[in-house]
Amino acid sequence: MTPEDTMQRYLQALGDGDAAAILELFVPDGVVFSPLYGEVSAAHFYRDLFADTSRSTITPYHVFHSLQPERGAVHFRYDWVLRDGTPVTFECVDVFEFDLAVNKVKSLTIIYDTSRVRPAFNALRSSGSAA
Repeated sequence: MTPEDTMQRYLQALGDGDAAAILELFVPDGVVFSPLYGEVSAAHFYRDLFADTSRSTITPYHVFHSLQPERGAVHFRYDWVLRDGTPVTFECVDVFEFDLAVNKVKSLTIIYDTSRVRPAFNALRSSGSAA
C-alpha cells in the first residue's frame, strides 16, 4: 500500500467512524498530535474522538505529496456532529509521517483553527457526556 492509498483509506475510515480500520493503518505505538485532544496514542485518540462523535462527513479537497517520501498530507472539510448533537464544521490538514519499512503511519499531526470548535467541545467535555 502506498502512502497515498493509506491517506485515502484513512479519510474513508474517518468518515465511517471506523476506529479499527484507522488503527490498522498505524504502527502499534503510533501517535496523534491534535489541537483538541493533545499528544496521545492513536488508539487513545480515536477511542475518544469516536466517543465524542455522533456522526461525521469528510469532504476531501487535496492529497499532498512531500519531497520526503515518508511524509504526506490531506486537506479536507470535516462536518462533525458531536455526541450531544452540536454540529461543527471546519477545514483541516492532517500531516502524516509514515514508517515506510512497514507501510504504516508513525504519527499524524492535525492542523485546524479550533476557535469555532473549542466552545462546543469544551461544553461537551464539561457536561460529562463524553465516554
